[in-house]
Amino acid sequence: MTGTAGELRPAAAARHEVAYGMRIDWNVPIVMDDGVTLRADVFRPDDDGRHPVILCAGPYGKGLHFADGFGSAWRRMTAAYPEIVEGTSSKYQVWEAVDPEKWVPDGYVCIRIDSRGAGQSEGFLDVFSEREARDLHQCVEWAGTQPWSSGKVGTSGISYHATAGWFVGALRPPHLAAVCAWEGFVDYYRECARHGGMLCDFLENWYPRQVTRVQYGLGERGPRSRISGEPVCGGAMSDDELAANRADIKALIAGHPLLDAAYAGRIPDVRQMTVPVLSAGNWGGNCLHLRGNLDGFTDAQSPQKWLEVHGDTHFSLFYANYGLALQKQFFGHFLKGEDNGWAERPRVMLNIRRPGERFTLRYENEWPLQRTQWTTFYLGAEGMTLGTDEPGDEARLGYSAVDGALQFFSAPLAAETEITGPIALTLWVSSSTRDADL
Repeated sequence: MTGTAGELRPAAAARHEVAYGMRIDWNVPIVMDDGVTLRADVFRPDDDGRHPVILCAGPYGKGLHFADGFGSAWRRMTAAYPEIVEGTSSKYQVWEAVDPEKWVPDGYVCIRIDSRGAGQSEGFLDVFSEREARDLHQCVEWAGTQPWSSGKVGTSGISYHATAGWFVGALRPPHLAAVCAWEGFVDYYRECARHGGMLCDFLENWYPRQVTRVQYGLGERGPRSRISGEPVCGGAMSDDELAANRADIKALIAGHPLLDAAYAGRIPDVRQMTVPVLSAGNWGGNCLHLRGNLDGFTDAQSPQKWLEVHGDTHFSLFYANYGLALQKQFFGHFLKGEDNGWAERPRVMLNIRRPGERFTLRYENEWPLQRTQWTTFYLGAEGMTLGTDEPGDEARLGYSAVDGALQFFSAPLAAETEITGPIALTLWVSSSTRDADL
């Protein structure tokens, strides 16, 4: 059967159960405006009330358990933060999305959607695309108009889900009430594909390791879900059919070294974003995520926006009590209307990084910090120094690009010095090669 956008239509894969105090709807079909069907798992309170929604959509396979897809990360995270597995069976935990057992008891509906071409969702797989963003817009509107929904929808999740939040936030679906973007970039070209124009191999490695292994069409050849007991992937395609049904990321990036029209639909215009947003970055993820969280916070036109920056791994604090409490206070205020103190929070929360990977939480009111002492340092050729004294004479240094390097050191610091904020470096460089990466 076919249907209009957002309409439920019968499907053999859809089924329902009640478990762990939740009503669970597996593989609920959501029909897009072009007729393609996406599949969602819906976890909601076991009652007939209307509740706010926490939603995410991505290509990682909504049925692939965290421990099966990312075993070493799961073991490392739960060993460091045992509270993550307290008060939950962890049966429904997946990579970079909220644990429904931690949210549904608080009166939220949690929805996980396989994005187009991934897991149980049919269609052409094209990650970080304009089509995906339009799909997410329609999924938010679908979720906001269901009989179990209060009409307020928030997007949440790490990395891919955070970037999707920037995308859909810029599109302004009417039922989108808040976005939690936890470590997610905003600029596909500068922060993901080509840093400063330099080719980055992240996507080329990430794509087969995390995405195409759960592509729609793998069917029984793909992993089986310990969550639902069913195959993580739908359909049944040959290897040639699978390849023809997904975008060639390597060719896209290699064929477009400059920021041209090929990237236009892959970079959200966060200046169009007006919905409340919590942007959470990681000091250790500066190449892929930190800049996006800082720029997203700065550029979003949301009257109500907050920036948080932390350390630790890319994923742990999202699930740990620290991150869980932050998210629940944020969504409680904007999705439930709770007067819980969130509105009084300072707009910037920085976990200042100290030697030995120790962090001190400090509240600020703006970014960059107004009291920053902008300081110019110079590279000194004589003695290979880094200091505030401007060298008097012009100098030139060289090194072998194959196995050489130049290193400059400052004098020992006499007092504790904090470096928190943007850094820029100006260099004059010549190269004996046609191209050089710095």
